[in-house]
Amino acid sequence: MKKGEKAFVTIVKKYYTKEGRHDLAWRNTQDPYKIAVSEVMLQQTQVARVQEKYKEFLTLFPTVKKLAEAPLVEVLKIWTGLGYNRRAKFLKIMAETITKEQKGKFPNTVEELEKLPGVGHYTARAIATFAYNQPHVFIETNIRTVYMHHFFPESFELVDDKVLLPIIEATLDTENAREWYWALMDYGSYLKQSGIKIHRQSKQYIKQKPLKGSVREVRGALIKVLAQGPQTITALRKKIDFDTARYNTAIEQLVAEQLIEKKGNKYQILS
Repeated sequence: MKKGEKAFVTIVKKYYTKEGRHDLAWRNTQDPYKIAVSEVMLQQTQVARVQEKYKEFLTLFPTVKKLAEAPLVEVLKIWTGLGYNRRAKFLKIMAETITKEQKGKFPNTVEELEKLPGVGHYTARAIATFAYNQPHVFIETNIRTVYMHHFFPESFELVDDKVLLPIIEATLDTENAREWYWALMDYGSYLKQSGIKIHRQSKQYIKQKPLKGSVREVRGALIKVLAQGPQTITALRKKIDFDTARYNTAIEQLVAEQLIEKKGNKYQILS
């Protein structure tokens, strides 16, 4: 490890020791199922919003088998408020796959994890690292912020993750990868809260569109109403007041993604 990299590691670990979020529930377990739940919930969602939902979700579905057996409508009902409802469906399908094909045993390699529905490059490595303490190289927005802030603080060009990944690998704590990534994520969150927005100089940065007025807002409203039971299109329009174009787009998307279906003259969560 180079001199600058050693100094960097010292800074990150010092911050984590004093200010780290040591009380997060998903950091006090090594159960791969519970960690998978947290990772899926945390995608594009703030930690504060996830904390209570995580506890509620695991109270209802404490094991991968319980989630696999649960009706989709019950899963979506508890998911309300987190947004991106496709994530809930992927999580349930993941549980079904593990229950049927793995006899309920969670995979412990990146290769096997990536075969699960809805599990991509990042999620597979995050689960393997946090559940099994395997030293994998991966990146997300807070990690990206930390490395860009320390190694490319005055870059006038967009920084590609391909440039950051070798540095991440060089500074990786191979003996305690789990805690090292926690430290990076906490330090990155602190930097962003301090007003450092250097992650916007990343080539991979995508500005999230506002929820208000979006099709995503309509989708969430539809799922929330339909989680209470089947509804006619007329009843839905009375309860959810959006313009026709966004409304129709949201309905079409949810049907195409097999989150909802139409039976007779009513829409309902897919059974």
